[in-house]
This record gives sequence, structure tokens and C-alpha cells, in this order.
Amino acid sequence: MSAAERRPNADRSAATRAALTGAARELFTERGYAGVGTEEIVRRAQVTRGALYHHFADKRDLFRAVHELVEQEMVAAIVEAMEGVEDPVELLLVGARRFLDLCVQPEWTRIPLIDAPSVLGWLEWREVDQRYGLGLVTAGLDLGMETGALRRQPVTPLAHVLLAGMGEAALMIASAKEPKAVRAEVEATLVGLIEGLRT
Repeated sequence: MSAAERRPNADRSAATRAALTGAARELFTERGYAGVGTEEIVRRAQVTRGALYHHFADKRDLFRAVHELVEQEMVAAIVEAMEGVEDPVELLLVGARRFLDLCVQPEWTRIPLIDAPSVLGWLEWREVDQRYGLGLVTAGLDLGMETGALRRQPVTPLAHVLLAGMGEAALMIASAKEPKAVRAEVEATLVGLIEGLRT
């Protein structure tokens, strides 16, 4: 098979995978992992069951791909909000506020915070969470300490504690009857924590 022939096959394969992850993401957000069957996913994606199992071992494997995609997009949205911000402390504050903004929307909490720990298991969920969220928080703290804007202290435990606090804030928002009101409350707390790290 020539390179020209392989390209359309690769494009079709990528399109099928995107249709499956897109459909699964919508359904998992609407009803949670347990409330969605593979038949419904392939129907919404407008592909065959065989296509699903060609790309993913099972529903859990599909969920894993969706979870990874949500984490990537969340970090990208936070990084985009931080562009152009030069003050290291303000950078952390902008990132934290953007994260809280995302948490008001169910698609940003249902999959990564509510379903992922039980579907993937705590260890795998934590590994993904640390790969994305912890890296971003650690980089922000490192920058703040290197520039003298934040008090010098061990970065790793501080990053873990700050990330854990943001995770709890997200869960509070996700489970609240009034998510926007809770978001405002937890923002004040997070801002206080970050401001308290200044030199």
C-alpha cells in the first residue's frame, strides 16, 4: 500500500476514534460511566460495534481515552488563561480561578473527579492527575520561588497540598446545589492560600 493510500485510512481511523471519544464524553457527562452502555455510544457515534472494539479494548479503555482528553483540554484552557501574565503569584491566581470556572461545568468534573477514581482505580487516576495538574502547579510554584515572589520552601509537598485543595474545591462545586455560589466561596479560600505564600 502506498503512502497516498495509507493517508485516507489513517484519516478515517482518526475520525472514527474521535467520533467514539466525542460520543462517549457526551454520554459519560450526561449520565456517568455506569449509566451508559456501549450500544448507545456506537449509536451516537454512528459507527459499528466492531469499530469500537478495533480502537478500544472495552468501555473502560474508551473511558480512559476520554479522561485523558478531558485532562489535556483542562490544562490547555488553564494555560491559555495564563498567557501574558508575568507576575508569578498572579499566574497562580489566574490558573486557580480558571480551574474553578471549569469546575462549574459538569463535563470538567463528572469524568475526571467523580467517575475516574472508581473506573480506573485510584492509582491510575492519581497518576494521570499528577501528570497534568501536578506538573502545572509545580511549575507555577517553582517560578514563584525562583523569582523571589514566593517564600522558598520544599516545592513537592506544597504542590501536592495545593493540588489536593483544588481537587476538594472542585468536588465541592460539582456536588453543590448552587455551584456558582460555592465556586465563589472556595475561590476566596484558594486566593487566601496562594496570597499567603508571598514573600
